[in-house]
Amino acid sequence: MAGTKTKATERTVADFISSVDHPVRRADAEALVPLFERISGEPATMWGPSIIGFGRYHYRYDSGHEGDMCRIGFSPRAAQLVFYIDSPASDALMERLGKHKRGKACLYVNKLADVNVAVLEQMIRAAWDDMAERYPA
Repeated sequence: MAGTKTKATERTVADFISSVDHPVRRADAEALVPLFERISGEPATMWGPSIIGFGRYHYRYDSGHEGDMCRIGFSPRAAQLVFYIDSPASDALMERLGKHKRGKACLYVNKLADVNVAVLEQMIRAAWDDMAERYPA
């Protein structure tokens, strides 16, 4: 069975953010780290080469595959900001968020200026609370 590819790394979040080429994504990442830290109460940690994560949980699937992952996080990718903040409670907030796209478990935003940051904050908090309920520490 293949191992988990995305793991916590020793790379600093500041080093990663400074390496982001796109100036808007870099500035957005700098603004998002304190927001996520305030909501989660956890420091930012790099997960794999490009995910800035907060908190940690252990999962185990029926298949037997298991591993650790950040509870919530985001990635300032070249094309868009990707948020890992999946929560059923966020569905009702999507209409008020602003310009975005949804994937199976991700939220895609071109830049923070395109969305209502107060609504995004509610979504981050909902995801954090949902993860705490599903995967108690």
